[in-house]
Amino acid sequence: MSTRHFLTDLDLTNEELLKVLNLADYLKVNPYALKALQGPQTAAVIFDKTSTRTRFSFAAGIAALGGQPIIVNPGESQLGHKESVADTARVLEKQVSLIIWRTYAQAGLKEMAQYSRVPVINALSDDYHPCQLLADLQTIREHFAAQGNAELTGRSLAYLGDAANNMANSYLLAGVNAGMDVRIAGPQGYLPAEEIVQAAQQRAALTGGSLTITTDPQTALKNADVVATDTWISMGQEDEKAQRMELFSDYQVNSAALALAAPGAIVLHCLPAYRGAEITAEVIDGPQSVIWDEAENRLHAQKALMAWLLVESGLADEQTAALVREAEQGTLR
Repeated sequence: MSTRHFLTDLDLTNEELLKVLNLADYLKVNPYALKALQGPQTAAVIFDKTSTRTRFSFAAGIAALGGQPIIVNPGESQLGHKESVADTARVLEKQVSLIIWRTYAQAGLKEMAQYSRVPVINALSDDYHPCQLLADLQTIREHFAAQGNAELTGRSLAYLGDAANNMANSYLLAGVNAGMDVRIAGPQGYLPAEEIVQAAQQRAALTGGSLTITTDPQTALKNADVVATDTWISMGQEDEKAQRMELFSDYQVNSAALALAAPGAIVLHCLPAYRGAEITAEVIDGPQSVIWDEAENRLHAQKALMAWLLVESGLADEQTAALVREAEQGTLR
């Protein structure tokens, strides 16, 4: 049995994605039912970038699974400085059960996974934020389940703003992997790279999903079930603030934008949010916002992912594996 890693949104098939989401739903209702890291086993949680939701959700999730997080803040290890990624992986795999890394270059995550026999999880890179999308998809499902239809297939999602960043990439890939109709809107020069679009098209052909890349926010918003955005000014772009505020102004998620979406559309934002920039206060704090549920679901989705990866990699005990297999079918509550 080979080790399973989660480096991009497409590292799960459509079927596997639904299994992880079902397990996440189960763990939200039964937060301490699964002890995949009992021992306690340890998990390395490495941060090259500052974090709030990622740090707290992974630390709390590892503890809830019976494990102990070892949190490494920027500059606290030799990784990338005095020691190579490959050598770090060889050391860590002997001492921890999971490696969770929030970093810059996707290439580092690939190298870590190449040399690690324990699962490596992308907790954010410059190219993708796949753990966030697990939480987002869980949030979409649970919101619409309350209205009688939890299906992701066929639902439409509009993403507005900086469409060349990691969140846009992950919305595109995870969305079509779930069989959704994904519309990505941003100004010319700030749209997804061609290789991301091609990967999304290939996955959409397998799942029934669809995608639209446009510079017109109204095209993306028309009758959308879900409206999502992200900060216009990511880490390292602070000196571009004035330029970006003007460039993305037509892509703000405000009441006028929501009026173009479907009645009852919900709003997502991965946070931190800047009220009055990419999203208005009346929207983020309004009745259509599910942003706080989305933030909570980082915990449940990541717990499900960690347990599932351990089982799939043959690194979980029989009791854990049996419970995961049962819960991922969506029949346990």
